[in-house]
Amino acid sequence: MSSSPRDLLAIYPGSFDPVTLGHEDIARRTLRLADRLLIVVAETATHSKNPLFSVEERLALLREVFDGNDRVECGSFSGLLMDFARERKAHCIIRGLRAVSDFEYEFQMAQMNRELWPEVETVFLTPDAPLSFLSASLVREVAAMGGDVSSFVSPTVMRALKEKLSE
Repeated sequence: MSSSPRDLLAIYPGSFDPVTLGHEDIARRTLRLADRLLIVVAETATHSKNPLFSVEERLALLREVFDGNDRVECGSFSGLLMDFARERKAHCIIRGLRAVSDFEYEFQMAQMNRELWPEVETVFLTPDAPLSFLSASLVREVAAMGGDVSSFVSPTVMRALKEKLSE
């Protein structure tokens, strides 16, 4: 049985405010499954959030973090993710699950996305165990209170956090 070559594009959507080592871990491990990865910042949040970084700043951080990896592209989208995925011909959505508590919401979203576009598959990945508790909101909160989050974000993101929080 021969297989035909294909170019599987996966989309990893999120707020990435800021991008953490957990996000980086999920993105790099996605490349074991997909040929290319499009990391996209949602311009409209599905949860009510007060972002620390603008969409443009988050994109700049993502691009710097993944600089040199020609299989990773970074962008943003507004509106329905399934419309964006269909336009990009991406049939795989990547979602990170940190804990069982994430599952119910993510499962509902995956089911809705399949209703909107049956050709899409959602793949759930769990981060490396030492990063499994990590969330961008937790990083923001600890950093805002003066805590050291350098072991949870790349040096690029750490510099940006320090600059942003000193404003």
